[in-house]
Amino acid sequence: MTARPISETVASLMPRAKAELAELVAFRSVADPAQFPRSECEAAAGWVADALRAEDFQDVALLDTPDGTQSVYGYLPGPAGAPTVLLYAHYDVQPPLDESAWISPPFELTERDGRWFGRGAADCKGGFIMHLLALRALKANGGVPVSVKVIAEGSEEQGTGGLEQYAEAHPELLAADTIVIGDTGNFRVGLPTVTATLRGMTMLRVQLDTLEGNLHSGQFGGAAPDALAAMIQLLASLRAEDGTTTVDGLTADAEWDGLQYPEDEFRQDAKVLDGVGLIGTGTVADRVWARPAVTVIGIDCPPVVGATPSLQASARAQISLRVPPGQDAAEATRLLTAHLESHAPWGARVTVEQVGQGQPFRADITSPAYTSMAEAMRLAYPGEEMQASGMGGSIPLCNTLAALYPQAEILLIGLSEPEAQIHAVNESVSPEELERLSVAEALFLRNYAESKKG
Repeated sequence: MTARPISETVASLMPRAKAELAELVAFRSVADPAQFPRSECEAAAGWVADALRAEDFQDVALLDTPDGTQSVYGYLPGPAGAPTVLLYAHYDVQPPLDESAWISPPFELTERDGRWFGRGAADCKGGFIMHLLALRALKANGGVPVSVKVIAEGSEEQGTGGLEQYAEAHPELLAADTIVIGDTGNFRVGLPTVTATLRGMTMLRVQLDTLEGNLHSGQFGGAAPDALAAMIQLLASLRAEDGTTTVDGLTADAEWDGLQYPEDEFRQDAKVLDGVGLIGTGTVADRVWARPAVTVIGIDCPPVVGATPSLQASARAQISLRVPPGQDAAEATRLLTAHLESHAPWGARVTVEQVGQGQPFRADITSPAYTSMAEAMRLAYPGEEMQASGMGGSIPLCNTLAALYPQAEILLIGLSEPEAQIHAVNESVSPEELERLSVAEALFLRNYAESKKG
């Protein structure tokens, strides 16, 4: 097999892909109406649905999921007897954080230094464009040899589980022989990589209450219990002195057996400041792929500007705990909740609310579909062999699909390599990676169809 006709077609389609990605990035589709209007997500969903209809997809629908968001579904029938492949992406995005820290506007796709910048460019609006490119290349070179289902989720970044719940209630909808999750990424640019494991997650909000109301810090400070000080002490209990996660009862010593992540490369990818050390023990791969990791992702407290000399009566924080394969997210939630309740100082009243949860995932990279993907990546990335890595992030839908369709093979690929800076300011996508992965996906679909014949 040669990749040339497919690769030439994809190359010719890249200007169109850039224009389409620019249109999609322009929607401020953060699935949180407290931050951006719901209409932004609805408009993005409509754009995705129109794009599927333009590619002759049937049964295109906006699915109203239980969390109040919409997922977009479409079906493209293939030749008689062909296997069915489900292609996944999500059109919702993380909030832009501090828009003033972006070099170019977050919702305006901007080319700079050979990359395309914009929120969602890699995670995961670019993943949807990757699917379109692969299908268009196949159409131009003999046709799509498999039946294709596409599902574009509308609330993946919020972790609210809308699509998981919808799929469980409509199990026939997403049934497929193989599922391609286009929401991970290569270990680094130019190195074709499938993701073998995902950490799960749990998200909790904890509130501490110590006083009936705020007090003057001069009149009462030193004896009255300050809720913000209590929160600082409670959050500090979640880490050891070296930064290792220390949730009571939660094991944090597993080791990663596979592709390693050199510390100097990790420091560069994470943009760690000179003189600042990494946290935790073990290899970097151990820490980011095989062990739990707690992160305080938000605290409600007075900002510095306008602060008054007051003791705080209440404080609230949001905590994310990444859960590695081999551990149960529900049990991790129970342990984290118990830890927070037992470590609050001074008898502070503790309220814990769960706002999200997803199980870790481990793929079977010895399955036939991975053999087809390895050959496709070998052709799309000349001179490189497919690698398998872990990923510290979470995609809760993977476990839902694995439970609903235990015979289906699940592959994880995508555009979120380290330079993409997903979830951070100045997110970007490499157009070369978009092009090569689109070629790889097209070749995979062709390889997979051939492998299923006879």
